[in-house]
Amino acid sequence: MSQKELPITGLLTGNVSSDVIVCGDPQRASKIAGHLQNSSLISEKREYRTYRGEYEDKAITVCSHGVGAPGAAIAFEELITAGARRIIRVGTCGGLQPDIESGHLVIAAAAVQNTGYGREMAPPGYPAAANSQLTVALQESAANNDHPYSCGLVLTRDAFYGGVAAAEVPNYQVMSQANVLAVEMECAALFIVGRLRKVHTAAILAVDGNVLQGPENMDSYKPQREIVTRAVEAAIFIALQAFN
Repeated sequence: MSQKELPITGLLTGNVSSDVIVCGDPQRASKIAGHLQNSSLISEKREYRTYRGEYEDKAITVCSHGVGAPGAAIAFEELITAGARRIIRVGTCGGLQPDIESGHLVIAAAAVQNTGYGREMAPPGYPAAANSQLTVALQESAANNDHPYSCGLVLTRDAFYGGVAAAEVPNYQVMSQANVLAVEMECAALFIVGRLRKVHTAAILAVDGNVLQGPENMDSYKPQREIVTRAVEAAIFIALQAFN
C-alpha cells in the first residue's frame, strides 16, 4: 500500500510507530528525541515537529502538538491515522492543591472537560478518561523513580491568560475542593480522541506553578526554572519506561 502524506502534520501513513510521546513545545520534542537511539526528524510543519527513533530496542515516535485542545487534537488524529496505538503526553500543568507545587509530577487519570473542542466532539457528559492500563504503566514507572508524583483528575481548559468573569470560567477553588489536582490545556482532547479512535492514551505532567496562589499571568509564569526542568526530565524518563 502506498504511503499518504497527511494534510496538516505532514506525516506519512505507516511512518509512525505504535508507541508515541506527545508534548506541546517543539523544543521539548527535540529534547525527548535526544533520549532515543537513531533518532531522525521525519516531519516538521507548523507547530508539529516529529521524530522517530528507538528506546531500548522499541520504536518510539515523538511529536509536538502546540498549545490548546483543537490544534493538539489535529496532531493526535493524524498520528493515529499514521500508525499510533499508544500515546503518552508529557506536558506541564498548574497545581490546584496546596501540596501540588512546582517540580511535582501529576499523572492524569481523567480530565474535567472544559473546552469548546470537547463539546463539539462528543455528547454532553462524555468522559475524558485516560486508558487504565497505560495509566497504571505510568504509575509503576513513576514508583521506580524517586521523583514525587500524584495520580488523579486534572482540569483541561481553553484559556491561559484570564479575561472577564464569564460564566464558563472554571473556579479554581471549587475545582480544588473537588480534588482536581492540576489545570492544563490538552489532556481532555487526547483522552477523548483516544476513546473515539480506540487507542490507548495517558499523560504525565510536570507542575510549573500553583494557580491557587495566583492566576496565570505574564509576570509570574516562569516555566524555565531549574526545578521545572528537572521535573520534565523525570517525566520524559517515566514515560519512556512506561512503554516497556
